[in-house]
Amino acid sequence: MLQKIHFIGIGGIGLSALARFLKQKGYEISGSDIKETKITKSLENEGIKVTIPHDESAIKNQDFIVHSAVIKDDNAEMIKAKKLGIKILSRKDALPFILKEKRVFSVCGAHGKSTTSAILSSIIEGSVIIGAESKQFGSNMLLKDSENIIFEADESDESFLNSNPYVAIVTNAEPEHMEHYNYDLNRFYGAYTNFLISAKIRVINAEDDFLSTLTKLEAIRLYPSKDIKDLQYIMKDGEPFTSFTLKDLGSFEVWGIGFHIAIDASLSILAALSELPLETIRENIKNFKGIRKRFDILYSAQNFTLIDDYAHHPTEIKATLKSASIFAKMAGLNKITAIWQPHKYSRTIDNLKAFVECFEGVDELVILPVYSAGEAKREIDFANEFKAYKPIFADKLERKKDFITLLKTKDCIKTLNEGVVIGFGAGDITYQLRGGV
Repeated sequence: MLQKIHFIGIGGIGLSALARFLKQKGYEISGSDIKETKITKSLENEGIKVTIPHDESAIKNQDFIVHSAVIKDDNAEMIKAKKLGIKILSRKDALPFILKEKRVFSVCGAHGKSTTSAILSSIIEGSVIIGAESKQFGSNMLLKDSENIIFEADESDESFLNSNPYVAIVTNAEPEHMEHYNYDLNRFYGAYTNFLISAKIRVINAEDDFLSTLTKLEAIRLYPSKDIKDLQYIMKDGEPFTSFTLKDLGSFEVWGIGFHIAIDASLSILAALSELPLETIRENIKNFKGIRKRFDILYSAQNFTLIDDYAHHPTEIKATLKSASIFAKMAGLNKITAIWQPHKYSRTIDNLKAFVECFEGVDELVILPVYSAGEAKREIDFANEFKAYKPIFADKLERKKDFITLLKTKDCIKTLNEGVVIGFGAGDITYQLRGGV
């Protein structure tokens, strides 16, 4: 009998991938979210009924409900499902059902997991569920007739422990989402340790502060500072590429720019060595075309390039700005403007000093209001904390084809149309940067 599954919060990048995967597997899928987005529209175009906003009428005779981490018990659909006795699973608890009987290549880490997952999916034949849209196959999900599945695991709610890893790849284990772990580092690092122990094959960035301590754990170790050499950056038809030599395996070329791209690619290559011949890996990695919202070049002309990037943690922003600096020199552009939309009050406050430092070197800094992601408002003195940058504070931005307008209330306070302009954030800045273009 065809099972019916309803996803509450289906517009999220992670939950939408799971919904798409099960739809392709033959399940009858419906979902709901608080507002219409590009993702919810695309899901409807794929034949998934999406209710906007959440409404108890969406809950009928489903076999079970899957909800995102932000959905609370007072959600009208949750209340209705409980009343009807329908089984309710968090995204975390649904993973064993979704990933059962699969050889899971599970990728996690505070930074780089989406890129590493997407690079790995260009190398290894298998289904793909990631938290970003791969430009190679135009989605965050790909179903293949294979026992392999490349899965971007999530440490934010410990759901990576439910990903049933055959191969566990950890890009780094920098403390993040500590509110979930009650700010307990032992619990946080213990989760990463248990994730690695549960896998048959383990691939780790061995220069990470915590991962470097796991000396007794059998693993394939990458030491970026000594294993990655001969780094070169190349422009081909306006697209950036990084070439590098890895250990004694020879040279590789991958889309993207920066040392962090070489690290992500190296972890993917090492994970694939148990599956494929080296020369096949060297050729397949060329299929990677980047992912949406990761150094995503939205517009490029002689004097102006606009880039959208998902980076929302200081480490990510700092690494991406290094890439932007390299790109600017290669493109002959002499100015970098960063537009930052802080994501969550908790993350911003927990990492405030690092956020101040990570923008060092930018020529201009624009700060948008905090994207709360459902958190209660907390006061942050951005003007004082970031005064060294003489930042521009804007309420929002508007995108025209070849320029960006910064707005305060409804008034234009500045137009950006030269150099490299790069937007950072995990909120709705991506839609503001893209506008109707």
